[in-house]
Amino acid sequence: MADPNGPTPVMPTPAMLRRAPAPAAPESSPFGRVEADGTVYLLAPEGEIRIGQWAAGPPAAGLAFFQRKYEDLLVEIDLIGARLADGRATPEQAQSVLVKVQQAITARSFVGDLAALDIKCQAVAAGIAQARAELTEKRAAARAEATAAREALAAEAEKLGPSTSWKQSSERFGAIVEEWKVLPHTDRATEQVLWKRISTARTGFDKRRRQHFAEADALHKVAVARKRELIATAEALAKSTDWVGTGKKIRDLMNDWKSAPRAGRSDEDKLWKRFKAAQDEFFAAKTAADLQAEAALLPNIAEKELLVSQAEALLPITDHKAAKVALRGIHERWEKVGDLPRGDRERLENRLRKVDETLRKDESESWKKSNPEARVRAESTANVFADGIAKLEAKRQKAEASGNLREVEKLEAAIEQTTALLRAAQAAANEFGSLTHVG
Repeated sequence: MADPNGPTPVMPTPAMLRRAPAPAAPESSPFGRVEADGTVYLLAPEGEIRIGQWAAGPPAAGLAFFQRKYEDLLVEIDLIGARLADGRATPEQAQSVLVKVQQAITARSFVGDLAALDIKCQAVAAGIAQARAELTEKRAAARAEATAAREALAAEAEKLGPSTSWKQSSERFGAIVEEWKVLPHTDRATEQVLWKRISTARTGFDKRRRQHFAEADALHKVAVARKRELIATAEALAKSTDWVGTGKKIRDLMNDWKSAPRAGRSDEDKLWKRFKAAQDEFFAAKTAADLQAEAALLPNIAEKELLVSQAEALLPITDHKAAKVALRGIHERWEKVGDLPRGDRERLENRLRKVDETLRKDESESWKKSNPEARVRAESTANVFADGIAKLEAKRQKAEASGNLREVEKLEAAIEQTTALLRAAQAAANEFGSLTHVG
């Protein structure tokens, strides 16, 4: 069909002239032709369509020019189809190229196989639809995954809400917010509900954390004030020379320190150093005084060594009365000498104590042996057992005479037991001297 407005002249650019050397005569193709005057026609399904007027050279160059326009469109549609298939192009990019090629098809501004180009366009359109469906599916999956991730963050935030691990939980709440920000978006209503859960949990945690630290700060102030009081008391006692009384007071202060609330690590360390310095000052002075006192007692060692030797010379004791008099004098001189250094005190006192114990033991045993009442009791007991044996033997003789063997065995056992008791009584009586009578 002829263009009523006449052919459109095409003014070539220098690049066109380089690309298309002119053929010797007009040419045609299965999809178009060019007339000798440069008019170019496209063989379309609806008929022959004049698409342009070539006025820059041989007619064959004009036909080649419009064929290259078709080839360029063919290359574009093939390339975008391949890029769409392997994921290097988005559906939007492919749609842009498809629209351009379809517009060119509608405009009939080239020479080429319209049907083949249209089929390629349809294939690209189908690929775009498929890619969009896949993208929609991926986006739906991503939204579902993001929703699940946001749900997990909300659940974790609610679990952290009652926590008392203030530093760790506070840091985790901050991380939850950052993780929330980078997640893909879901529908707005769902996000708002989930974010409100996180915000509520975080707000509740922050409120409790502030309350905790406010209470801790108040307690800290009380603890600092209390421990400063203890420090002042300890520093006032540091120069005391009442070693026993002040030592007890400082130990009581130490118990008060332990029972007082802690003032926080930084302040606690500083306060403790001051308190301990006051303690150390007192006990260092006490140690120095003790050492000085010990040194003053060193001369007493030799004197008490001599007294102990004199006491030990009384052993073994032959005359208890004389030994008691001598030992009493040693004790009197011992007290007059005075105390001993701690390292020698127990050693020398133990030696003197052994002499005292030996004298007491010897006196006790001597008195026991000379006790007349005990001797009489021991002799009386031995006599009772001896008389008992005599009576048992008489009974045994009668039992033997009557032939009562069972009674004989019984009496012999009784005689044996009573004889053992008699021997024990005789041994006890012998400690008090010879028995007056043992039957």
